[in-house]
Amino acid sequence: MRVTVEVDGDGVARVEMRRGHGNAIDLAMAGALLHAARECERAGARAVLLTGQGRSFCVGGDLKEFAALSGERLVTHLTDVTDALHGALRILAGLDAPLVTAVQGSAAGAGLGLAAAGDLCFAASDAGFTAAYTGIGYSPDAGVSWSLPRLVGPRRAMDLLLTNRRIQAAEALEMGLVSRIVAPERLYEEAAEAASALACGATGAYGATRRLVAGALSAGFGEHLDAEARQLAAAAVSAEGREGVAAFLAKRRPDFTHAPVP
Repeated sequence: MRVTVEVDGDGVARVEMRRGHGNAIDLAMAGALLHAARECERAGARAVLLTGQGRSFCVGGDLKEFAALSGERLVTHLTDVTDALHGALRILAGLDAPLVTAVQGSAAGAGLGLAAAGDLCFAASDAGFTAAYTGIGYSPDAGVSWSLPRLVGPRRAMDLLLTNRRIQAAEALEMGLVSRIVAPERLYEEAAEAASALACGATGAYGATRRLVAGALSAGFGEHLDAEARQLAAAAVSAEGREGVAAFLAKRRPDFTHAPVP
């Protein structure tokens, strides 16, 4: 099985890429990621943890599979791969549940896009990141040309996209591509702890925050202020909002897991 997904009793969906071969994305792998994203949505996950089994998180597309095709067959195949992969990313981006990614080894091409999709991205201290696309004459997919400019700025994004230079975890942190660097042997444990903590939080508020941040760079300032006001008002009257304020006033820890998600 190329991708596994398990949702625990706390609502943490653990999605693991486990194809081997650097978790390279072939058509079956893309379809498996789409299935996993749908399962996260169906199960009402409160947080999603995306990891890759083996030495590397994900090295990108399966170039051997692509090279075996040509002409219209290749066009159709790549369209099918990106439709499935992008479908998975759309579902994960549309959830209220935050996405945590944990990157070891290499994150290249579409693997870079999957890593960057995380609201929190944990990187092992020996992890490396590269866009890789233009080095083989391809253009980006997996949201890379959308996420990189937002995370590291347009100038740095173009540097990474045009030169394909590999950056190490420390530089990725300085750029804003990753959230935290951890020792390789602690990577999964710390990322899982973060996902578990998020699963105990205000899922509805997380979802609203994800949507506000995603739309911030495309909306005018006044339009964005209006969106903030609408989301805040909706949050205030939700069960989560009422529980959060009541807990604050009572000087106790809020129990968001038993507050119905709006």
